[in-house]
Amino acid sequence: MAKNGSVDRRNFLKSAAVTGAAIVGSAAASEAQNAPPAPAAAAPGTAPIAPRETDPSLEADIVTTDRPGGDFMVDVLKSLNLEYVAANPGSSFRGIHESIINYGGNSAPEFITCCHEESSVAIAHAYSKVEGKPMAVLVHGTVGLQHASMAMYNAYCDRVPIIVMAGNTLDATMRRPGVEWNHSVQDAAAMVRDFTKWDDLPWSLPHFAESAVRAYKISMTPPMMPVMLVLDGGLQEDPISDEVKGRLRIPKLTLTTPPQGDAGAVAEAARLLVNAQNPVIIADRLARTPAGMAHLIELAEVLQAPVIDQGGRMNFPSHHALNLSNGGRALLGNADVILGLELADFWGTVDSFRDSLIRSSRPITKPGTKLISITAGDLYMKSNYQDFQRYPEVDIAMAADAEATLPALIEAVKRAMTGDKKTAFEARGKRYSEQHGNALDRTRSDAAVAWDASPVSTARLTAELYNVIRNEDWALVSASGNTSNWEKRLWKFDKHYQWLGGSGGAGVGYGAPAAVGGALANKKHGRISVAIQGDGDFMYAPGVWWTAAHHKLPLLAVMHNNRAYHQEVMHVQRMGNRHNRGITRAHIGTTLEDPFINYAQIVKGMGVYSEGPISNPNDLGPALARALAVVKKGEPALVDVVTQPR
Repeated sequence: MAKNGSVDRRNFLKSAAVTGAAIVGSAAASEAQNAPPAPAAAAPGTAPIAPRETDPSLEADIVTTDRPGGDFMVDVLKSLNLEYVAANPGSSFRGIHESIINYGGNSAPEFITCCHEESSVAIAHAYSKVEGKPMAVLVHGTVGLQHASMAMYNAYCDRVPIIVMAGNTLDATMRRPGVEWNHSVQDAAAMVRDFTKWDDLPWSLPHFAESAVRAYKISMTPPMMPVMLVLDGGLQEDPISDEVKGRLRIPKLTLTTPPQGDAGAVAEAARLLVNAQNPVIIADRLARTPAGMAHLIELAEVLQAPVIDQGGRMNFPSHHALNLSNGGRALLGNADVILGLELADFWGTVDSFRDSLIRSSRPITKPGTKLISITAGDLYMKSNYQDFQRYPEVDIAMAADAEATLPALIEAVKRAMTGDKKTAFEARGKRYSEQHGNALDRTRSDAAVAWDASPVSTARLTAELYNVIRNEDWALVSASGNTSNWEKRLWKFDKHYQWLGGSGGAGVGYGAPAAVGGALANKKHGRISVAIQGDGDFMYAPGVWWTAAHHKLPLLAVMHNNRAYHQEVMHVQRMGNRHNRGITRAHIGTTLEDPFINYAQIVKGMGVYSEGPISNPNDLGPALARALAVVKKGEPALVDVVTQPR
């Protein structure tokens, strides 16, 4: 009986079932006593129907257990030193959720509460690029995984390790009637298998232990990518049987040594680089760890060769004398040897593509230029989602991890050098140093144009932001608003964690949760995380700002509020011109106007300190200083700035 005097539904059903069975039994017995003798039975035309099994839950309702499977799953996650698990809560993983927060003490992993699965994965994406290891994500059944899929694709394209765990109810006879059928699936990983590196469906707790350790190892083996485990609800929630207890153990994790380039290919690459008159080094997703940047600096300085940093990772200091990232096309046109390190698009780097009525392309490089590629991307490729770009015709292709190969390449270059080569390299380095200095002077001069304009210029936005953080231990964890690359041109980036690269798949909606994920990783290091936030990106899943406030993340976000999806404005303008219709209507379907969005007001409602919208550039510096003071106390802050398009 329930407390309010009404009959408890479960007890009512039990009593009704027992009473009904008694009535039927009595009637049947009475009829049997009065029935005439039955004739001899003929052979049945079909097999007799087996009696319907009684649901054991109607006989006894076992409601407690001391040791569910989810507890052992948490032991496994702890063995992998997973700091956090991000999730929007869902019933399909309620078992492991409860084990994390109670049995596991909500520590290592700590539960990060999210308002959208896409945000959960993007948070893990940025976290992993800061920490150099996976973060875990839980997603709910079919619907949660569909929400998460876009962010998983971004991480796949960006070659980032994440461990995604999806809840599911495998035994159809154990699914609760109704929605649990809609949220369960026969093969959960099928919808993301094209853009994950590996997936598994553990059928037992020992299987889960082995699969989780394997998932971590596979995700961390270059080329790194997301992996996925499907967690059956019964496996999480049911008691661990005595038979299984005796088989529980956690395998030892041994990470795979990243593959290095073939010794002969390394020697040939060194020979070409040493004998080149104008070698150029290009890096994209090179620096997996701080060592990657140190190795690239050493190689560039030994050769006195210019470096173009494409920005997939923090590869090379922005103010280093050999950083000529802004002079790319001229350098490539004059190069006789080009070394590409983990380039996502080697073909697009050395070829020019014209997006006109008739699309065409041509090489940027001169005839005879030698191309050397070192990338782990050649070790793993899929067919359906074709993020691998056009086929590059290179002269040396090393299917190897570039960071792991650089030490051997540096030593090979040193062995191949002679005294006269060293003298020539030094003269070359002085020439490039002058070019770097001149380019920096031009950049600063260009940034002064429209300094006092309203809306605020993107150069002023980035300069004012850098001015307030330059003496802090800072990291630009997200730059989803296109600011004409002013931050990379003006700021001094010289630490491996100060730049994380982009989304990988260019999926809008990455920037805001990536900022939160980067801030989550940087929090324990005492760093000030900074984000330049695009307005269109902000609106994809704004609930992530609540996550930042709830978990007290020190994040300074500045809105690049140009009130449009401006890249799409330009695309529609291009089409209007191409079709001889003009550009006057290109704002339709591409702008965020009528009404304007007040981003400061949105985040304020979720507990984030905010100011704005600011359109007077003279108000920007003081507002940023006040926001930084809040962030230094351990809270997020956002300054909404009305800006020029780019």
